[in-house]
Amino acid sequence: MTDVIVVGGGVAGLVAARRLALAKRSVAIVEASDRLGGSVARHIVGGIALDAGAESFATRKGTVAALATELGLGGEIVTPDREGGWLFPATGAPHPLPATSLLGIPGSPLAADVISVIGAGAAARAILDSLLPGVVGANARTLGELVRIRMGRAVVDQLVGPIAHGVHSTHPDALEVDRVAPGLRAALRREGSLSRAVRDLRAAGPAGSAVAGIRGGMARLVDELVADIERLGVDVRLGVTAESVDHTSVRVGDTELRGQVVVAAPGLVGERADGPLITLATLVLDAPGLANAPRGTGVLVAAGATNVRARALTHSTAKWQWLAERSDGREVVRLSFDDEPADLKATSIADASTLLGVALTDSNVVDFARAQWRRPAPRRASEGYAQTGIVEVGEAVAGSGLANVIAHAESTIEDYLRDDDA
Repeated sequence: MTDVIVVGGGVAGLVAARRLALAKRSVAIVEASDRLGGSVARHIVGGIALDAGAESFATRKGTVAALATELGLGGEIVTPDREGGWLFPATGAPHPLPATSLLGIPGSPLAADVISVIGAGAAARAILDSLLPGVVGANARTLGELVRIRMGRAVVDQLVGPIAHGVHSTHPDALEVDRVAPGLRAALRREGSLSRAVRDLRAAGPAGSAVAGIRGGMARLVDELVADIERLGVDVRLGVTAESVDHTSVRVGDTELRGQVVVAAPGLVGERADGPLITLATLVLDAPGLANAPRGTGVLVAAGATNVRARALTHSTAKWQWLAERSDGREVVRLSFDDEPADLKATSIADASTLLGVALTDSNVVDFARAQWRRPAPRRASEGYAQTGIVEVGEAVAGSGLANVIAHAESTIEDYLRDDDA
């Protein structure tokens, strides 16, 4: 018997367990795999310790930075190179991403860097946003629906789509506005146009980039979370599969663990279809032609591009100064795919050549690594704690990205503790 059993040892489960332990609850974590942290992990490629999953976090509301600071990593937070990335369109030449945008929504639709991507006609349609009443589209549930109503299909297909896919691994029509862009609909009503709402949110946000990282990699956040829960006395059980749960028990083989249940693993509460498979290919390269970062910090690929399989490429040593300092002159490139090509290494080399505009061959490759995980399909909490008694956290109910996952876990546990103390 323990006060709380957390099922799932990804970031959401670790955050939940830590908050419960800080509130003097006795806590156990059961995790089916042999490690904690879920998709936030590291691997060694070419002798360099690299992130095998998330390598950055959204800075909005300061959620991740606040947790990192609590864990002693505040001084290790870094921002990416300010040069920014590029867009590889379905047709035509690649272009730098527009400078003033939010998830690809242009703050200035007639800016030259927007017109170079979507064309003058689509930009003229997008500027009609400024003539529409602020209430038009303000009730749209998804990001794609909102932008399509306000600015037209081309902005969705050629700007928002590639960025949403690169950041959230899904189409903007499957992304709830309030999850991925909190405050955007309220700003639309207040400012009277979507472009002005974007400029307002960017101006009100923290100075610098919309994303940040941690020197040495995001896996350091998991290292410190694990160290902290161990210090707080959390009972960690690895290689333990929860076969069934209810609000006060977890069935593990022939054993029943009893206590309040917090589910931080997808698939245990309610019916859920498998989410998309994410394949990440990492190349460590001896390629002097990449030293000047020909495509900035990386490339996002628009839907419909037929000559590449990757949906995004990150030039990691161009994006992160700390990594460039540790790479001994080699270049680190990460490509993400929505599936797994039959010959992932060869496909990655070919796609990197096309996206970066630099001829690369197998002879340039110092080392190569593959990482895979399945992103849970988004859903609402099945019935909520008030109905089932089960507390639910994690990406499936919180939305993708560390900022969403951590904020949701912390607020959910705060609500539970308040109810439990009442």
